[in-house]
Amino acid sequence: VEADAGAVYCRRLDINLSDLKPVVAAPPGIDNVVPADSLHDIKVDQVVIGSCTNGRYEDFAAAAAVLKGRRIAPGVRLLAIPASLEVQQKMIETGVYAELAAAGASLFPPTCGPCAGLHCGLLGDGEVTVTTTNRNGAGRMGSKLAKVYVASAVTAAYSALNGFISCEEK
Repeated sequence: VEADAGAVYCRRLDINLSDLKPVVAAPPGIDNVVPADSLHDIKVDQVVIGSCTNGRYEDFAAAAAVLKGRRIAPGVRLLAIPASLEVQQKMIETGVYAELAAAGASLFPPTCGPCAGLHCGLLGDGEVTVTTTNRNGAGRMGSKLAKVYVASAVTAAYSALNGFISCEEK
């Protein structure tokens, strides 16, 4: 995307993207954004990457790169749900699907599911999930006593790998 030739602006903002730190939307709502590294003491029961919202190939490829040659932490469930058959097929063709499976992920067909509280990945009382889906209100993914944290696919993958919310390998 580029501006029109001769466009005039009231101000210019230059942002050095390498200075940005990963963030997470913490309960009770999507607008409660905090630095991911401030949540390093929160144990994770489940990680969800994908679903009908945010189940892009690029996210799965980024998660697979983090998990390559590694296994998710004991006691953590990792669910991978592509948004479409096209995404699923590309994951298979490029080896991303196999990489996620080798790391211990449960691979689901393209579907709408846990973030709408429908099936696969519903949370019990007191459980914690890191998800790449789009909402984290109480009861969104099962029990109203569960905690839902929304993060990038990379933060989600590191959280599955480490067993607690994290944005780098520990």
